[in-house]
Amino acid sequence: MMQFPFFLLFAFLKLKTTVAFHHDKIYGVNLGSWLVLESWMLPEEWMRMGGQICDDCSTCISTEFTLAAAYPDTVDETFAEHWSTWFTQDDVNILKGAGINTVRIPLGYWIVEPLVNRTTESYPRGGIKYLSCGLKMLRDADIKVILDHHALPGVQTPNQLFTGHSLTWTAVMTALSHLHPDFGSVFAIQAVNEPIMNATQTPGYGHFQKNFVETVRAVELLLGIEVEGYPVLQDMPDDADMSERLSNACSTGLFKPKSAVVKALTEASYILPDILVELGWLGDFGGCQGRAPLTTKLSDEDAFCSFMDIIWQYNKPPNPAKAAIGPQGYDHHLYYRLGVAAAHPEAYLQDICNRSDIRSDGAMGNLPVWYGEWSLATQFNATDDFLCKWADAQKLTYSQGAGWLWSYMEGLRRGYFTMDPSQVKDPNVCAPYMNNSATPSPLT
Repeated sequence: MMQFPFFLLFAFLKLKTTVAFHHDKIYGVNLGSWLVLESWMLPEEWMRMGGQICDDCSTCISTEFTLAAAYPDTVDETFAEHWSTWFTQDDVNILKGAGINTVRIPLGYWIVEPLVNRTTESYPRGGIKYLSCGLKMLRDADIKVILDHHALPGVQTPNQLFTGHSLTWTAVMTALSHLHPDFGSVFAIQAVNEPIMNATQTPGYGHFQKNFVETVRAVELLLGIEVEGYPVLQDMPDDADMSERLSNACSTGLFKPKSAVVKALTEASYILPDILVELGWLGDFGGCQGRAPLTTKLSDEDAFCSFMDIIWQYNKPPNPAKAAIGPQGYDHHLYYRLGVAAAHPEAYLQDICNRSDIRSDGAMGNLPVWYGEWSLATQFNATDDFLCKWADAQKLTYSQGAGWLWSYMEGLRRGYFTMDPSQVKDPNVCAPYMNNSATPSPLT
């Protein structure tokens, strides 16, 4: 059963269905270390799987890649056991009982197996079936889903170009989210998690943002789904091939005929049918026109494309809001244990109660914004009393935007969180620390 790496997310997005506590907010968890395994979250299990723990990850078996390379004959079986036990129906039942209505699932590009170059890359195979199974359990529990492209080709390294397989992955996941019944609760796709903060080291990121959005919307057009601001494609016969559909889509002006988007759509058209068959979907890919868009699963608006917010980076980062075609959501991460404020309780509360990040994002059009990752961890020995205040103060501050994530079940067990995720223990916790000047954002 999944243990510590639960993260809590809620966002001020409108739900059409009534949830346990409030019908106008999203409360959820991030399924950390399920389909993108991070060994620091589960060191004992990682070592049982054959992995190693070391200070320098380049010197030992510390990743899925290195484990698959070390044990090519058994790695698929090893990971199948992990995938089938880390997140189960029991976990879904616990989430539902705790008022959770949304899950964010981190994914690597390798879950779309044809994107992996098996001559140079090693990853476990079979994850897509477990994703589908997990999504079905969540769908049946009426829990909505964000698919997070957590690990792109290049693994978010310096001078990454954000091209090629990243867009093909996007096209495949967008299509699956419209076509396969198990993906029925997916309402948003996140482009990338935590690109390098120095924007000079991500020179292609702004172009990628535009291509990502165009890819999502182009898939929707190809499936006969309306895209805000673009004409609906002419009716196509059910047996029309992808080249005919692409030619028709190009006529809308959404993208250029020889663009990276068209290349990604073409690659996805060869990959998608086999994945759909593998997942037991026997429908006709050519005859999918009229399939309901993502938006009807959450609201009456277009599907959400999601990016890290503009203030995540510095040194003149590109603004993802400029790439928008239809609604977008923005994600910000904040870890005080990394030195955001002076290392004592008063400084922490003074800082968190006066944050201006949301205003900074709003000024750049990055709304709605949620705090996708944060932590109760501190740079000092914190008492339980302080941690309760610290939890409340962060929840209240982040609630001014579109939401937040954290280790919900562990915090709930320890008494730092309320059972109702919309509530706090002390709604006036910030009152003694408020001032007229707010902490500026790092945007430069």
